[in-house]
Amino acid sequence: MRSSRLLVAALLLIIGLLWIGQGSALIEGSAMSGNPLWEAVGVVLVVVGLAIAAREWLGRPHSPR
Repeated sequence: MRSSRLLVAALLLIIGLLWIGQGSALIEGSAMSGNPLWEAVGVVLVVVGLAIAAREWLGRPHSPR
């Protein structure tokens, strides 16, 4: 279960960073480029991804099931 949560956290971070890049027009080529809404959504995804990763790394030890 721990590895699946870390995978979800990594995916959220990657997608969030991509959307920040598109929303801030650093990455061109889509309808999302230059739209600040996607920059804000990307920031939210990055924060959620970091929170999930921090909870898994800093949380109590998991027992194998």
